[in-house]
Amino acid sequence: MKIAMLARNANLYSHKRLKEAAEERGHELHIIDTLRCYMNIAARRPEIYYQGEKLTGFDAVIPRIGASVTFYGTAVLRQFEMMGVYPLNESVAIGRSRDKLRSMQLLARDGIGLPVTTFAHDPKQTEEVLKLAGGAPLVIKLLEGTQGIGVVLADTDRSAKSVIEAFRGAGVNIMVQEFIKEAGGTDIRAIVVGGKVVAAMKRTGAEGEFRSNLHRGGSAQVVKLTAEERATAIRAAKSMGLNACGVDMLRANHGPVIMEVNSSPGLEGVEKATGLDIAGKMIEYLEKNATPGKTRTKGKG
Repeated sequence: MKIAMLARNANLYSHKRLKEAAEERGHELHIIDTLRCYMNIAARRPEIYYQGEKLTGFDAVIPRIGASVTFYGTAVLRQFEMMGVYPLNESVAIGRSRDKLRSMQLLARDGIGLPVTTFAHDPKQTEEVLKLAGGAPLVIKLLEGTQGIGVVLADTDRSAKSVIEAFRGAGVNIMVQEFIKEAGGTDIRAIVVGGKVVAAMKRTGAEGEFRSNLHRGGSAQVVKLTAEERATAIRAAKSMGLNACGVDMLRANHGPVIMEVNSSPGLEGVEKATGLDIAGKMIEYLEKNATPGKTRTKGKG
């Protein structure tokens, strides 16, 4: 197969591993800088150009689109879809997962466990929002945040109110969630590929840090999922429409609750913690499924 990978940094561990895994299996993988692509949006003849040349002959595309370039990245991916190139994850599914509020609404619609989550526009409704979320301690999240950035833990209702008012004053959208104290600063990331959990790790935050992101000094170790956790991760991936993703969960007293579904999960932490070849699993999925024009959405929406 000839595979395109949309990625800005070819030197990231995840991107090098995907290239290595593809080439080990006899495929040709080209890393294409997403922002350097340009498109001809012509009737019945969609085209993508890169470094002065038209991109042709690709069987599959792996989107590794950074959160900061979601809008342009999904536009490029849609163009590939309209050209009949099979995507590991479709543009519509990536858009769903990147919109924190939309993703929570879709998960709730499908009856998947979530922390109590509230959202409002008018700052006058701050007190009602705090009450709906169950009162402090509360987690306040920027809808556009990623890798733990823009996530604040408010210990008291007064501090929660101050944080919400500060964010509102800056004109940014936030959501307020209950704090799952019993998780103890740890979460679980399950990697789902093709409707199966292929690996899972437990991430523990650095000392004094409630966020468990590895980028923020957290540590990872292999973990055995319960049947309920495994089923929840699979259902969350399906709810987003993602073929390959990382599902972040907390162990609450009433069962697993979803924090986020990540359409471009980092592979370094999970591969090193588990010793498994996750990049290889993603390439194997493409081998089984990448046939021309098989994209369900054909670039829609």
